Amino acid sequence: MGIQKRLVGSYFVVICLTVLILEVILNISVRYYYFHNIEQTLMNQAELSASFYQQYFGDEDLEEQSDRLLKGFASHSDAQVQIINAEGRLLQDSNGIQGDFTMTDYMDVQEAMKGQPGSWKGEDPVTEEAIFAVSYPLQAKGNIVGEVRFITSLTETIHTVNQIAVLLIGVGLLVIGIVTLLGLLLSWTITRSIKDLKLAADQMSEGDFSIRVQKRYQDELGSLADTLNMMASRISKSEQLKNDFITSVSHELRTPLTSIKGWVITLKAAEGSNQALFHDGLDIIESESDRLTHMVDELLDFSKMDNGRIAIHLTSVDLTELLQHIGRQLTPRATRQGISLEVKIEENLPVIQADENRVKQVMINLIDNSLKFTSSSGRILISAHTVPGKVVITVEDTGSGIAETDLENVRQKFYKGDQQASGSGLGLSISEQIITLHQGELRISSTLGKGTIVQFDLPRK
Repeated sequence: MGIQKRLVGSYFVVICLTVLILEVILNISVRYYYFHNIEQTLMNQAELSASFYQQYFGDEDLEEQSDRLLKGFASHSDAQVQIINAEGRLLQDSNGIQGDFTMTDYMDVQEAMKGQPGSWKGEDPVTEEAIFAVSYPLQAKGNIVGEVRFITSLTETIHTVNQIAVLLIGVGLLVIGIVTLLGLLLSWTITRSIKDLKLAADQMSEGDFSIRVQKRYQDELGSLADTLNMMASRISKSEQLKNDFITSVSHELRTPLTSIKGWVITLKAAEGSNQALFHDGLDIIESESDRLTHMVDELLDFSKMDNGRIAIHLTSVDLTELLQHIGRQLTPRATRQGISLEVKIEENLPVIQADENRVKQVMINLIDNSLKFTSSSGRILISAHTVPGKVVITVEDTGSGIAETDLENVRQKFYKGDQQASGSGLGLSISEQIITLHQGELRISSTLGKGTIVQFDLPRK
């Protein structure tokens, strides 16, 4: 069963139960109101008549005065009036009923004979219509000498009560109809959004992340639509980055492999006759092999980072020695490219707690990027200084710089602002993850055509 049917069904059941309970309460209240009013009216008339008898006819014989009493009682009431003696025999009836009738079979008369006002509802034995009767004891000198009985027909009252009941039922059915329509409308507004979400989710499960869910209302479903759209947008972006990464890695892997294969063929053909050529070929093969190894290492680090398995092992690290060693390691490459590589370190740089290999990986990655994008006669400066609580390390170059549109994206996985640049596009992303694991922060500023400054800080010991 669909959500819409369940919602409408739930609303329908709840409103039906509510209306049913209200109908029962209202109908009982209406019946009670009308019948209670009749009883009270008759009881007041009977009490007034009994009081009148006791005050003005208490010394008279009831049977002898019954005719006068009947005329007096009946003149002030539209109800049928009966005068009954102490034994329960009917003396007078305002409807002209004659005969020796015994009234002791009626409950109201029995109560009155005991000295208590009584009431009774039933059917008239002659007309078989519904009637209501009230009997009140007539007392003289402290003794019960008879009863006065007021009787009224309930036909009109029952008819009125039934009309009101029909009206209430009609109103109840109208309310049920209106609420059912509102339930249909409300469920439609809910299920329409859910159907949109389901359709979009189905298309996304098929790999179509271009779909977007229409946000119909500012509610929880609207927020879910925003979340789904954002997720689709990010997946689409990740898919694009993945495709770019595959294209880039394929190209990057093919280039060194082609170079290695070409030199192997060249060296085989030379057969050792040219030692200079032989050494140049081996150097290039070694360089390209190192390049392949670096790319594989980046991919392995990315895999660990993506699965949350990249870890650091803290030891005491002498930054001065580490940075100078890295400078010496990369100076030959910088010299070959005609680039000035300088290391400028503040004196008495403190020992820090860090993973030396990971910090070295970050530094080599940053300097490698500077070497790639700095032209001949350019300059790269490695510096380090202390600030309260941490050490700040800077790699500054005079290279081509990074466009402002690319600056916010260069830390993303697989992103390469210059698609002609070599590399996997993972270096900065991995470097930032390593710095974050060291409780530090990586910052990049750049001016297109003037150079780039990359800084990161590491907590002091």
